[in-house]
Amino acid sequence: MKNYKSIKCLPYLLGIGFLIIAVASGCKKDFLDRDPQGLYTLDNYPFPQGSGPYDAVVFNAYSSMRAYGMVAFPAIGVNSIRSDDADKGSTAADGATQKQMDEFPVLPSNGLVNSYWQDHFITVTTANKAIQLINNDSVASNAQFRPQALAEARFIRAHAYFDLVRGFGAVPKLDTATNVPKNLPRTSASEIYSFIEADLMFAANNLPATYPSAFTGRLTTNAAKGLLAKVYLTRGNWSMAMAMAGQVINSGLYNLNTKYEDIFKESGENSSESIFEIQATASAVEKSAYGTEYAMHQGVRGTGLFNFGWGFNVPNMNLFNAYEANDPRRERTFLRQTETTYYGETIPTINGVPFAFNEKVYHSPDFRNKIQSQGGSWMNVRILRYADVVLMYAEAANEVGGAANITDARNKLNSIRARARVGAPAGTLPDVTTADQATLRDAIRSERRFELAMEHDRFWDLIRWGTAATALSSAGRPGYVPNRDNLLPIPQAQIDVSGGVLTQNPNY
Repeated sequence: MKNYKSIKCLPYLLGIGFLIIAVASGCKKDFLDRDPQGLYTLDNYPFPQGSGPYDAVVFNAYSSMRAYGMVAFPAIGVNSIRSDDADKGSTAADGATQKQMDEFPVLPSNGLVNSYWQDHFITVTTANKAIQLINNDSVASNAQFRPQALAEARFIRAHAYFDLVRGFGAVPKLDTATNVPKNLPRTSASEIYSFIEADLMFAANNLPATYPSAFTGRLTTNAAKGLLAKVYLTRGNWSMAMAMAGQVINSGLYNLNTKYEDIFKESGENSSESIFEIQATASAVEKSAYGTEYAMHQGVRGTGLFNFGWGFNVPNMNLFNAYEANDPRRERTFLRQTETTYYGETIPTINGVPFAFNEKVYHSPDFRNKIQSQGGSWMNVRILRYADVVLMYAEAANEVGGAANITDARNKLNSIRARARVGAPAGTLPDVTTADQATLRDAIRSERRFELAMEHDRFWDLIRWGTAATALSSAGRPGYVPNRDNLLPIPQAQIDVSGGVLTQNPNY
C-alpha cells in the first residue's frame, strides 16, 4: 500500500494560513486496482478523517523525497555505479556523466552531481518550511499533533543530510526555512552528523510505532532508529549502533518471513521486511506524476515489449562471481538475457547492452498492462530493510566484542543466511560457525554485499570499512583515488553561484 502522494487537492484553512493539501488516503488490497493515493474526496476531506492538521506541509516534504536527484538518475550513479558491484550499463556511447561515476574521477562540472546536490537541498528546505510552519502555528487544539509532524519533517531532513554528508563531506547547514543555499559556507561533517543525530533522535522519540492501514508508508519510530543505527555505524559508534538496531529488532514488528524473491515485487512493498520505503504509485490516468524514475533508469533497455528503460546501473561479473555456490539471491539480482523472469517472461537477446540488468527493479506485466506503461514509475524505492538492520546489529555487536556479543552477532548473521537459502539445494549457505571476531567480521561484510546487492549500500560500506581502494582496484577501477574519490566534488555550478563562498573538496 502506498501513501503520501502530492497530488490534486483542496485548500484547507489552518491556523498557519491557506495551504495546498498533499495527503494520504487508504489503498485497496488489490494492488492492480489502486488509485493514486493522496487525494482527498468528499468522503474523507478534511481532517480529522486525515491523520492530523499538518498533513499539508508534512506531505510536501514526503513528496520531495521522490525527486530526480533523490532517487533517480543522479542517485543511482552516486550510490551504486561508483561501487565495485555495478557498472554504468546502457550502451557504450551513452551516459558520459555516468561513465565518470563508473571510471573516476567525477568532475565538478558533472550535471548529475549538481542535480544530486540541488534536489537534496530542496528536500532539506521543504522539510524546514514544514518545521517553521508547524512551530509558528498557534492554534491550541493542534498542539497534540505538533510533535509527530515535527518528527516526520525532521526525519526527512536528516535523511537528505545523511546523503549529503556522505557524498560531499562538509556542506552548508540549513536549519531554517530559507532557499537552497547560495552564500552559506560549508559546515564541518562532524557538526552535520551531530545535526542528523539530533533530528533522528527527536523523530525516534516522537513518531508512532505503527499507523492505521490508510497511512501505511509513513515514517515510524523504528525507521528513525534504523536510520540512526546506520549513521552511528558510519561514524564507528558501535555501541550506539547496536543499541538502536537492537531496539528495532526487539520491537517485534518486523521479520524475515517474506521470501527474498518477493521483497522486490510490487506485492512485496511495505511488507514485514520494510522499515522505510519511498512510496510511489501510478494509474492509467496518472502514469508518472506520483511515481519516480528509479526503475525506468535501470530498466531493461530493449525494444518493443521489452523496452522498460535506459538500462543503467547493471550488476557486473565481479559481483556475479563473488556469490557462494547456489545462492538464490544472485538469480534475484541478475536479470540475464534469454532468462525467464519470475513473471514467466523470457528476456530476448539484446545487442549492444550488458549481459544482465538489475532484476530488483523488474516490474510485473500485470501492472504494465493495467497502467498501460512500461516505465515502472509505480515501484517503491526500498531505503531501509529489516535484513539491513539485522546485519547492522550483527556488525556492531561483533565490533563491541566479548563472547556473548560475538555469539549474538553470529546468530543474527545466520538468520539472514537461513532465509536466503530457502528453496536452494542442501548445503547451500551453511551456518557460519566461527567464534573468531576477525573471521566473523569478514563474514558479516560479505553477507551485506550479497543480501543488499544493488540496493545502494555497497559503496558507502567500502568507504566506512576503509576497503574501497582494494575492492575497486580488484574490480578494474584504477581511476579511483581514495583521498579524492571518497567524496564527490562540490558542484562547480554551486561554487559559482555562491561567489566562491563554497570551497572545493581536496584534489579536484
